[in-house]
Amino acid sequence: MSFNNLDTLYRQVIMDHYKNPRNKGTLADDTITIDMNNPTCGDRIELHLQIENDIVKDAKFEGEGCSISMSSASMMTQAIKGKNVDDAVKMSSIFSNMMLGEELDEVEMDLGDIEALQGVSKFPARIKCATLAWKAMEKAVAEDEKQ
Repeated sequence: MSFNNLDTLYRQVIMDHYKNPRNKGTLADDTITIDMNNPTCGDRIELHLQIENDIVKDAKFEGEGCSISMSSASMMTQAIKGKNVDDAVKMSSIFSNMMLGEELDEVEMDLGDIEALQGVSKFPARIKCATLAWKAMEKAVAEDEKQ
């Protein structure tokens, strides 16, 4: 597959998650809720996680922002559901490294649709958009561990 075709495919994946977000909404009882925003561009996310026995049982988000931040939140909530907390945090670390332009180690962890955001690393001003939901998840996990 040529670079242009791959770039087009990635753009389509991002726009699909933006226009048809997965896990949009809120969770009821026994959830951790984290509000975060990116003041430089106005992205805002409210992340809801349900963690039981170190497993992310459910994840939902509400918010508003650019296609990058909202599609990243959609992809992230899909990716971490059912994972143990350590794997979710590891995935966040891999994602952050990808945003810094590091090559992905496919063996380490398959990111699925999330790899579509790899091109964002070429636009430093947009990296905070892509990582907002991930930072919220890390903060939520840290708060859960305190309880």
